[in-house]
Amino acid sequence: MDVYLPIANLSVNGLFIVMLGFGTGILSGIFGVGGGFLTTPLLIFYGIPPTVAAASAATQVTGASVSGVFGHMRNKGVDFQIGAVMVAGGLCGALVGAGLFSLLQAIGQIDVVINLLYVLLLGTIGWLMMREALAELKPARFGTKKRAAKRRHHPMIAALPYRMRFYASGIYVSPLAPGLLGLIVGILTMLMGVGGGFMMVPAMLYILGMSARVVVGTSLFNILFITMLVTMVHSFTTHAVDIVLAGLLLVGSVTGAQYGTRIAQVAKPEILRLILASIVLAIALRMAFGLTIRPDEVYSVVPL
Repeated sequence: MDVYLPIANLSVNGLFIVMLGFGTGILSGIFGVGGGFLTTPLLIFYGIPPTVAAASAATQVTGASVSGVFGHMRNKGVDFQIGAVMVAGGLCGALVGAGLFSLLQAIGQIDVVINLLYVLLLGTIGWLMMREALAELKPARFGTKKRAAKRRHHPMIAALPYRMRFYASGIYVSPLAPGLLGLIVGILTMLMGVGGGFMMVPAMLYILGMSARVVVGTSLFNILFITMLVTMVHSFTTHAVDIVLAGLLLVGSVTGAQYGTRIAQVAKPEILRLILASIVLAIALRMAFGLTIRPDEVYSVVPL
């Protein structure tokens, strides 16, 4: 079933795109990630221009996040208070990212920057996740009892002024900390088409010290609003959103996210993190390899 994409200016297998959205939707529900960090690279591997892939993936992430948020709300797994602070920072970051995107697009370097960002971020975060997952699995393998780590926020976070209590997350920190985190994620969402959950979830756990019970749902809540703005900004400024591509991805991701939330409630977290880390590292290595080979076409056509 071939479908023509007007902005990307090529025909694709529609069923493949739907299944890609379904797979990333499952990851969204399990890990609290929007799935864009997988969708965008896979679309690029499939032949979609990086600019169109990043802009359209942000739209798909919105659909997956809506479905995932409702699933976690039923289990009271969303901290709306800290989520609102992150959203405010993320909206500012999306506007900053829009300026950077337009600048890089004007000088013809946006495709290279998108690929480099993926290699650096996915490689770093994938390695850290892999190391942590293996460390947590080691005690169980040798029959030793694993000591529960005391959850606390980073010392730099404790030094920030204007601290307040976020009851659902069980932390007492300055709202500047989640606001800055949202700002960074907003910029990355605009540039890379990601929801930012693959960076936000570890940061909320190990930097802010939030309760693991609300991390996934709160991450999806933040991603939902940021990707909505990013989609609007892309539509009016870069004109890189392919509505047909985004629609196919949405069909699969909304359904997949519901299955993901069910899996997250019963699966072993260490095994899930190990699987995700393996996927992230594999994509980072593939993108790094792609930067070393000469493309068939040395010029990139940027949609006007």
